Amino acid sequence: MEGSGSGIYENHPYVPRDLKLSGFVPGFLSQSTIVGVYGLSSLLVVLLTWLFSGRPPKKSKIDRWLMCWWAFTGLTHIILEGYFAFSPEFYKDKTACYLSEVWKEYSKGDSRYAARDAGVVAVEGLTAVLEGPACLLAVYAIAKGKSYSYILQFAISLGQLYGTAVYFITSYLEGDNFAASSFYYYAYYIAANASWVVIPTLISIRCWKKICAAVQVQGHKKNKTR
Repeated sequence: MEGSGSGIYENHPYVPRDLKLSGFVPGFLSQSTIVGVYGLSSLLVVLLTWLFSGRPPKKSKIDRWLMCWWAFTGLTHIILEGYFAFSPEFYKDKTACYLSEVWKEYSKGDSRYAARDAGVVAVEGLTAVLEGPACLLAVYAIAKGKSYSYILQFAISLGQLYGTAVYFITSYLEGDNFAASSFYYYAYYIAANASWVVIPTLISIRCWKKICAAVQVQGHKKNKTR
């Protein structure tokens, strides 16, 4: 800890600088290593899911891409966000555990993670426990052509949009001053979360149209039988 005039600063890279993180241990892995491992792992998941989805019965390219998305986001929720939710002292880790390194790095874009902000922990915990497994169920539902596929995808997408909205709104209400620099703000806080705004929105619209069309067809069938 360093003193500067009347201010007291903690020995960590996060903002606000007076955030108290007793026992903080600096990260061991470089930013490029952390991002690279995450990118390659995500690419591997997408590639394997794409290959798997190409097996009979034949599915449309849209359904195959959706399976890739649900596999990627489901594993991200369960593994990354699950680790955060149940590892309150990840910033003290001395083993260079990749998952703790991810959150030490991401906290530069939003220090509420290192500070264990109650709202962030709640959102991430529910996302990991509920939405993560539901995403993997969506992969199965699309693969098997289950009747609940669209309503399940619609529900998960709304949940993701709600969680993302709470995430951004609470930050705004608390001053929106949790990034170590403009780079981390736009790269981590904005860009890294953009996919969970754009893609769930598009999926929600598609599912809404599919559900409405199915209900309309069912209504026509009932009218014909009368």
